[in-house]
Amino acid sequence: MAELKRITLYTDGACSGNPGAGGWGAVLLFGEHRRELSGGEKETTNNRMELTAVIEGLERLKYPCHVDVYSDSAYTVNGFLEGWVYGWEKSGWKKADKKPVLNDDLWKRLLSLTRVHEVVFHKVKGHADNELNNRCDELAREAINLFSDK
Repeated sequence: MAELKRITLYTDGACSGNPGAGGWGAVLLFGEHRRELSGGEKETTNNRMELTAVIEGLERLKYPCHVDVYSDSAYTVNGFLEGWVYGWEKSGWKKADKKPVLNDDLWKRLLSLTRVHEVVFHKVKGHADNELNNRCDELAREAINLFSDK
């Protein structure tokens, strides 16, 4: 079996108002190659944009890869590191209080992608000195401008 290619994916999401116009940014790295991605929605939440950034990055990969995902979103990272997403799936996408999981459409897409790729999530400090996290934040904020009513 061939060794999986190692990809690094930095992501961030942002919102102007929560809910409000939102944007997401991602930077994919493979060796010397770098690809920047961004997009947004007119009416969304910060958490939806955080999840969307990871999904969009992973969906760009043409074959299974080992992917190190770096995000400042505790919501996204802890969903996997703390095992929340697996518990939600097992309980039919209900939380412990029996209420529906928010953003289950995106969690399902992301969970499916983690079964195609070997994904390792890493939490980074947001708005700090991490150049690639800061670049993702810039991409997300630029995308907000395309979707906001100014």
